[in-house]
Amino acid sequence: MSSDGTPGAWLARPARPGRIAAYLGLALFGAVVGVTGSLVQGAWFPGGLLLALLASAGLFYGSARTTGTQLGAIASGAGWLIAIVVVSTGRAEGDGLFSAGIGPLAYIVVGMALAVMCATMVGATQPNGDKTRLDR
Repeated sequence: MSSDGTPGAWLARPARPGRIAAYLGLALFGAVVGVTGSLVQGAWFPGGLLLALLASAGLFYGSARTTGTQLGAIASGAGWLIAIVVVSTGRAEGDGLFSAGIGPLAYIVVGMALAVMCATMVGATQPNGDKTRLDR
């Protein structure tokens, strides 16, 4: 719903440059958190993994709440995922940032689950703007 109460009206409006810049900034910030988290989870295994996942969850939830839309969490999650995929691919020499084991796999899978959960947690408003149930 948009501010005028019509569903999907935000699709018909032209995108504002400030909003586009904010989403691009969130994607860039997601990439930074993804790369940093991949280094931290590998350095201090049990605590580093928890710290990296908490930072990722904070980023996804914070970007969804800040923008007030699902696209905020999706933008930061997309930047995070792209950075993780780039970092996880090895080079021709066999060098890679991720080691084999449960830690990197848990970081990728749980991190993406957190991004999806935060993207779907943004509460939709009712037609009159209240966040209460329709029958009350």
